[in-house]
Amino acid sequence: MSRQSRRTFLKQTAGAAAAFSVLPMSARADVNSQIRMATVGVNGRGKTHIDELSDQLVALCDCDSKVLGQTAEAFHKNHKRKLDQIGDYRRLLDRKDIDAISIATPNHTHSLIAIAAVQAGKDVYVEKPISQKVWEGRQLVNASDKYKQIVQCGTQSRSHESIRQAVDYVHSGKLGRIEYIVGTCFKPRPSIGKSDTPLAIPKQVDYELWCGPAAKAELFRPKQNSQGGYNPHYDWHWDYNTGCGDMGNQGIHQMDIARWFLNQPAVSPRVVSFGGRFGYEDAGNTANTQVVLHDYPGAPIIFETRGLPSSKAAQKDKATWFGSMDKYRGSRVGVVVQCEHGTVVSTSNYEEVNAFGPDGEKIKTFRGGGEREHFMNFLAAVRSRKRSDLHADVLDGHISSALCHTGNISHQLGEPRTAKEILASADKHQRLHEGLERMFAHLKANEVDIDKPAITAGVWLEMDPANERFTNNTAANDLLRREDRKPFVVPKIA
Repeated sequence: MSRQSRRTFLKQTAGAAAAFSVLPMSARADVNSQIRMATVGVNGRGKTHIDELSDQLVALCDCDSKVLGQTAEAFHKNHKRKLDQIGDYRRLLDRKDIDAISIATPNHTHSLIAIAAVQAGKDVYVEKPISQKVWEGRQLVNASDKYKQIVQCGTQSRSHESIRQAVDYVHSGKLGRIEYIVGTCFKPRPSIGKSDTPLAIPKQVDYELWCGPAAKAELFRPKQNSQGGYNPHYDWHWDYNTGCGDMGNQGIHQMDIARWFLNQPAVSPRVVSFGGRFGYEDAGNTANTQVVLHDYPGAPIIFETRGLPSSKAAQKDKATWFGSMDKYRGSRVGVVVQCEHGTVVSTSNYEEVNAFGPDGEKIKTFRGGGEREHFMNFLAAVRSRKRSDLHADVLDGHISSALCHTGNISHQLGEPRTAKEILASADKHQRLHEGLERMFAHLKANEVDIDKPAITAGVWLEMDPANERFTNNTAANDLLRREDRKPFVVPKIA
């Protein structure tokens, strides 16, 4: 920021001293100076944040004191530098030596922490999805607008040059118009287990703070989580109180890529979900098998999630399970963009995206990109103070996150039906019908009785994209926002 622009800014505020206290230090700093950061949530995904932002970090924050201490010790060993250890993110907000924070906490706290940081004059890198409810995601967008802070969503696919080139290629019209898009999230998800008695939360976890805005509920998950660590970490993904299922965990990346190709700037006007949790009974309540239709006019997105392997036989142990997942036209975790004159396939190998002609011949390969570029893009935007420099601005993060949430809302309001009944209800939508047929074939291969009314047929929901409210279902609107739990209340930002 130049001296003149800074002087103008200060004149426009109530007073120079007051204005200086809320202006982020990153905005006051020289373009080549250090951006000082803290990472909130240092377990799991937070470790990547620490690796990529190590030069910027001055503090680590986590409500699990054991994880926090171990992570800080490892950082000191690897980087020969000590970081401050903070248990409560709220203690970060008044620190003048912190310009920005990165957030890698569970989904249900993303918006709450990000909004508080923005209000405190911090720039924010927040993991995907940026919210757990549609309403709170919109409040984060409003906060970024109101307080003029840089907020990047952790959908790092937006920084992969291979995908960017492929999107530009499709948008150029060389393959004709897009007919439909199929997103796939076929990722192995075995049972997380279930206990008869509530989980005893370890003393090192501040469970009140961990729950934050979510209901402070007892957990009936076993002590060890599905990743080999202890609960409540990670398996919160499979509980609608704190997570969004795999569509909002891994699938948010593919949902975002699909919407990027489609060039849709808002949530879909119509959505429906079909699926359920099959193959085992455990403490999870999110769908592990799901087909969601986002019925955009002209070209719909069909999003398919599968956590079971390709057959019942492959469930016998984790080795065969993990090595035997379905694919759709070469995509296990990816996006298939069907155009009039060809197809583009983006898989989890984001460094290479391929385009195919009408006869299936490969006609174009796009390469380049990596996860580090996304973090560096955030730092560059913090220095430039231009939201337009961001590859994944909070608004894009919000819209793509909301697509996951509205699909889950349809599912949560659904009723059990047979496969035959569900297919009959989808007769008028060819692409949805095809997706359902693929899902039912997958369930049959896993010896799930699809002739019983055990498949959740979600509610067909119509939405006003401008207002982000459903127009045909009051109960669905109630699920756009969680019930407040004081003091962890997501504020309404005008």
